[in-house]
Amino acid sequence: MTVKFVRKAVKDDITTIMSILQKAKKFLAEENIPQWQNGYPDLKVAEDDISKGYAYVLIVGKSVAGVATLFQEEDSNYHKIYAGEWAHQKKMERYTSIHRIAIDENYRGEHLSDFFFSNLLTIAYQLGFRQVRIDTHVLNKRMQHIIDKAGFNYAGVVYMDDNSEDRRNAYQLFLAG
Repeated sequence: MTVKFVRKAVKDDITTIMSILQKAKKFLAEENIPQWQNGYPDLKVAEDDISKGYAYVLIVGKSVAGVATLFQEEDSNYHKIYAGEWAHQKKMERYTSIHRIAIDENYRGEHLSDFFFSNLLTIAYQLGFRQVRIDTHVLNKRMQHIIDKAGFNYAGVVYMDDNSEDRRNAYQLFLAG
């Protein structure tokens, strides 16, 4: 059995992280999904995620097979939600957001996203978060399926940087226990 685990990303991972993100951008373009097609996420974003301790990598064997950001600040893109609403279990409840998640194309089809999501939720819980949010482009049906499988509930629509051309479906999950 191949060992699989998740760890915080370190500076030495940056080349591999950027390679995975570039391949993901290409894949989205091939699927006619406009997400991540304007230079984002770039090197500076990835380096910031690492320096803040928000970036995580999925290790399979001895290789980095995936990358994700467990954003631990309030996300300005989530301030306004349309065609729905954020559910609240407690007033002013803190949340973390999963962003910039991608699996290397060499591992596609191995259902590693399920494992990765499960680990990210565990990490979020250990960090003291009981609410997790995520969004994906309205055309990204593959990611919507993965998000649904991970147990997230659809909350509504958000727009990246208030750009009406960049519509995303937003989801949230409450971690009990």
